Amino acid sequence: MTPKSVVKKILSKLPKKILYRGSRGVGQRWEDLAEEHLKAAGYRILRRNFVTRVGEIDFVARDGKTLCFIEVKGRHGVGFGVPAESVTGEKQRRIFRAAEAYLQRERPERATCRFDVVSILDEGGRPQVEILRGAFEGPARPRARR
Repeated sequence: MTPKSVVKKILSKLPKKILYRGSRGVGQRWEDLAEEHLKAAGYRILRRNFVTRVGEIDFVARDGKTLCFIEVKGRHGVGFGVPAESVTGEKQRRIFRAAEAYLQRERPERATCRFDVVSILDEGGRPQVEILRGAFEGPARPRARR
């Protein structure tokens, strides 16, 4: 056996995806659920978990000719509000800057861009998933300095 074939054999035995435990695992399951709903809604996923030093985007996808930057938010209850409310102005700024980095790095064909949020409310039973198209636009205003 060659070293290359040994490595291939070992890699074939490993799981294709690392499954996390705890809150990171919950977030991963919510992203998997969001991906299923996005595909069912006609989105074509281009990237998942695009990370830069300025921020992270859960999904970059195409909805027709529109390039969408998608944030996934989930909650186990509404005690602190619905999930989409947690995409604050600061989070919107980070997503916008990460989207700019994506556009500079990937240089996709010219397209209209949109920022969507997938809201997942998981109160023990079946999770309720809602895709909010055009949830916010452009960079949020910077917070006031003291």
